[in-house]
Amino acid sequence: MTIVYEPPVAAPPQSALATADASPRRKRQWRGGNSVLAFGEPLVWLTGGGLLCCVVMIVGLLLLVLYQGISTFWPLAVVQVQTTDDHWIMGEVSRDSTFELNYGGLPNLSPTSQATARRLLNQQFHAAMAAWVEDGLLGRRLAELSEPALRAAERAVELTPPVRDAAGRERSELLTLLDRALRTSLADGPQRLETQVRQALEQDTSGKALDQLWTGYRTQQEAWLTLPELDRLAARLRDDAELAYQVWADYALSLLANEVAVPMHRRLFRTGNFELTNEHFTWISQFEVAAEEQPAWAVVFERLSWGRFYGLPKTLLVDGQPMATEPAGIWQQFERYHPEVRARWHQRRRLEIQEVGEINRRLEHERLALRQVELQHGQESAAWQAAEQGFQKQNAELEQEFARVRAQIVELDQTNDKYQLLVQTADGQEKSLPLAEIVRAYPANQLGGLGRLGIYLSRWIEFLRDDPREANTEGGVLPAIWGTVAMTLLMSCAVVPFGVLAALYLREYAKAGWLVSIVRIAINNLAGVPSIVFGVFGLGFFCYIIGASVDQVFYSAKLPNPTFGTGGLFWAALTLALLTLPVVIVATEEALAAVPRSMREGSLACGASKWQTIRRIVLPRAMPGIMTGMILAMARGAGEVAPLMLVGAVKLAPELPVDGVFPYVHLERSFMHLGFHIYDLGFQSQNSEAAKPMVFTTTLLLITLIALLNVFAIWLRGRLRRRFVSNAF
Repeated sequence: MTIVYEPPVAAPPQSALATADASPRRKRQWRGGNSVLAFGEPLVWLTGGGLLCCVVMIVGLLLLVLYQGISTFWPLAVVQVQTTDDHWIMGEVSRDSTFELNYGGLPNLSPTSQATARRLLNQQFHAAMAAWVEDGLLGRRLAELSEPALRAAERAVELTPPVRDAAGRERSELLTLLDRALRTSLADGPQRLETQVRQALEQDTSGKALDQLWTGYRTQQEAWLTLPELDRLAARLRDDAELAYQVWADYALSLLANEVAVPMHRRLFRTGNFELTNEHFTWISQFEVAAEEQPAWAVVFERLSWGRFYGLPKTLLVDGQPMATEPAGIWQQFERYHPEVRARWHQRRRLEIQEVGEINRRLEHERLALRQVELQHGQESAAWQAAEQGFQKQNAELEQEFARVRAQIVELDQTNDKYQLLVQTADGQEKSLPLAEIVRAYPANQLGGLGRLGIYLSRWIEFLRDDPREANTEGGVLPAIWGTVAMTLLMSCAVVPFGVLAALYLREYAKAGWLVSIVRIAINNLAGVPSIVFGVFGLGFFCYIIGASVDQVFYSAKLPNPTFGTGGLFWAALTLALLTLPVVIVATEEALAAVPRSMREGSLACGASKWQTIRRIVLPRAMPGIMTGMILAMARGAGEVAPLMLVGAVKLAPELPVDGVFPYVHLERSFMHLGFHIYDLGFQSQNSEAAKPMVFTTTLLLITLIALLNVFAIWLRGRLRRRFVSNAF
């Protein structure tokens, strides 16, 4: 074998390789270059920007709710204002705003305020006209407004009763005559009006002469339009050659005046005293204020009914005898007697709710027992006769007990009626306030920082633990808190087991096929159904079908009054369980699918059955995902309102769903809900301004409550995960 030696080929120098490689690459880049999208930077910026926008919107919403919610109960100073028409107003400044004062808003003001506002507008109108004259624009502006002013005059004449109600031919003749007269006046109308405006501007600088010129034109036009007959309107238009010009000039000046506005500041006063003024709030503009002060002894009274009252204490009466007449002495006596009076009121309240409620409950129980005997045996039977005698005896005993409790209530009322506080309002009216009706009172302008903080905290405590009053605009939301928590927990107890079982079957047992595909499509579509549809379904199926059947079997004695055949806590929870069921099913399926297949196979290889594998291997590792689905379901269900409007949520629930009477949890009762409470305050309240701050406060409470429920669920998820994972084998 011959070995031929070939010398190695010399490698080209590195510079040559670099040049050879770089030349075509530079050439390709020069021709087209690499797309910027290939590096992903624009998409990164786009997705990051979208995330930032979402975060900003969410944080902004939460900050708005937080600021408005926590500032609702802070006590404000009481301001007393004297208006230009010598009217006195006292109250708290709820909010302020700016607006543009124009001539169109003058009819809404009082005569005195109209005069003040007109002076301000006349000065602004004079300044605008003077600027147009100086710039040489007045003639051009009048020429531009000639046709619009003519059309506005014709429309005004068409709407007058004599013209509107006249026959078509006569109305057409008058309008034709008016159009001809107005167009004739337009020949020299703009130049003539410009000359008159210049003369008015030279007479004074306050705008009074300009206003007199405009008022003269408007007076002539109004006098003409008030003529009762169409013939007289036409005759006046033919005989008076100046009338058409005056009508046109009035509307031309009106169109010019529409461009004039004075920026003005105004404040919304919470004046209270509704039984005297028929209003809770009133707007006061800056130009309407003649004098302003903060009275030292202006007192805010928060009452059980009629809302707040603002006034100056005049005297404190005990059994008709004045105990003090000076403000300081009156306040000292008020602080002495008010706690005793309120203690008696709370005692009276307990008697009404507990003892009278217990008497009524026992009486209703006896009546239903008698009714049940009647349904079973009839009124002619001996059993019914014996039951009726027992009912009469029990009824007599309950009547005596009710009379005893009623006597105690009357005695407490008579004692409390002796204590009256005479208060004088800002406009001099006097009002006697029973101390028992005063929930809270404080001299707002004498409170320091700690005093205001004490009032603020006491209002929060009242908000969290008391019942609502004054159409839910005052008082507390304890029934709504109870209802929201009870409904959410009951919904979670209903939706999680069914959702997990359904997901287990679909993922672990069901064979792939057209039936399973239909079920999955139905679940996905169920997630997109509007919530109000679930409410209608819950009302029709749960209340009217299932509930009515339950009443027929177990509560026939109460019929026709429904027990479970109407909206209640149980049906509301089941309705929202259906609403959130797709969320739990999808989350559970994803969690089950995330468990590695090798763990299932290892368990089966060790001899475990399929159910043992699911229970001891799959479910513990899928538990975090299952709990995530429950958290999402709780968050969505707690904030739903539309279905609850149909299946149990009410504006005011007299009884809580949980009390000390067997069976302690009353699932058939209607309940209050924070979400529905927000809707009622925002859209159904008669006093919308007083309800507006409570909307934010209740929203803040609902967000906090949902967050606490989610935190509890997250803590439970972590605890269960540690427990199941540690006991997996």
